[in-house]
Amino acid sequence: MNEFDVIIVGSGAAGLYCALHLNRNLKVLIITKTDLRECNSHLAQGGITSVLDESNKISFINDTLKAGRHENDCDSVKMLADCAGDLISKLSMLGMPFTAENGQLCFTKEGGHSKKRVAYAGDETGKHLIEMLASKVIDCKNITLWEQTSLIDILEDFALKSCVGVVVERNGEMFNLHCGKTVLACGGIGGLFKKSTNQKTVSGDAIAIAYKHNIIMRNLGYIQFHPTALYESMSSNRSFLISESVRGEGAYLLNADKKRFVDELLSRDVVTKAILNEQKRNNSQYVYLDISHRDNTYLVKRFPSIYEKCLVAGYDITKESIPVTPSQHYHMGGIQVDLHGKTSMNNLYAIGEVSCSGAHGANRLASNSLLEALVYGEKAAFDINKCINLYSMTAKIYAVYPELRDAEYRAKLVSSLLISENGGITDELYIC
Repeated sequence: MNEFDVIIVGSGAAGLYCALHLNRNLKVLIITKTDLRECNSHLAQGGITSVLDESNKISFINDTLKAGRHENDCDSVKMLADCAGDLISKLSMLGMPFTAENGQLCFTKEGGHSKKRVAYAGDETGKHLIEMLASKVIDCKNITLWEQTSLIDILEDFALKSCVGVVVERNGEMFNLHCGKTVLACGGIGGLFKKSTNQKTVSGDAIAIAYKHNIIMRNLGYIQFHPTALYESMSSNRSFLISESVRGEGAYLLNADKKRFVDELLSRDVVTKAILNEQKRNNSQYVYLDISHRDNTYLVKRFPSIYEKCLVAGYDITKESIPVTPSQHYHMGGIQVDLHGKTSMNNLYAIGEVSCSGAHGANRLASNSLLEALVYGEKAAFDINKCINLYSMTAKIYAVYPELRDAEYRAKLVSSLLISENGGITDELYIC
């Protein structure tokens, strides 16, 4: 029988960071649908929001609430603000190669932010983050990684309204995996859209499964479109994102007449609406993004991957404007969770884009996605660690009484010697 203490579904920033914060005595399994690095986190260009001091914390909260149309969960936003500063320091200690000058981290400004507070690693922050976290996870002896493994369902103990594992498909075989805690960290819904900046494999599987099990959802209709994806007329592949930080470093948005028509650093929903209005007005499928007025050497150094991608597509960002158009980018809705990432089902957590913590409200502020994923990954891990002693006890009991896995059988034993008043096994123990 396949048994683990914790199973994490998804290998993005949330899942990997959660795994690294779990107690090393726990037997952990990470499963991912394709390859370890094929996740949306790996694609993130911009950066991770930081909070540099107390005054910055207040403005961060205000910026996040404004972008989210004040539909945010205030406790969640405050938690992100409280954790943001220390998070950047923790990542740096782990080896995250944030861009720095003269020994000091560099920060940029993005849409919706009133200050420069986004830490970044070139224009491939997500790639560097996942590479760093993945290398740490691979070195952990208590963590097993299964690639090419799909989540089919979760195992539910209906008597206890508790998740007791998952059903997976691997190497053409479908089987059950039992565990004490299950963490869903498998991303949003972008793969369902014809045009999206997301990986095509991120297709809302866990949300559908959770819905089937009557797990509480929240804001499923809140879907964000990024204003500036590179327009490629004949492409049916994933849209290439032109990072918000390009506008943060001074790029202009121009209409068909090559005139500016919007404040480029307003929140994403506002800028997206303005672009769509211009496209409709001019019967065009794109507008233009122009940063060619900045120094050529600086642009190539600051945005190397964007520069190279645009060159392949036939555009030189140092000399000309490039065509851009909105593309589906992020899902603010998902499985409802509390401040520890707990869902409405016992023993089941959801973190990252698959969840809805309420932190983003109706529209996510730029670079808050990796921040939320990492903060909630850590919070979920710490909550799971509280129950570490119970896992070993449960495992020993199941080894002696494997029939206890059956909910109906267990219900018949409620008054037996197995369920005692002096510290014996109870349902409370099982669903910590």
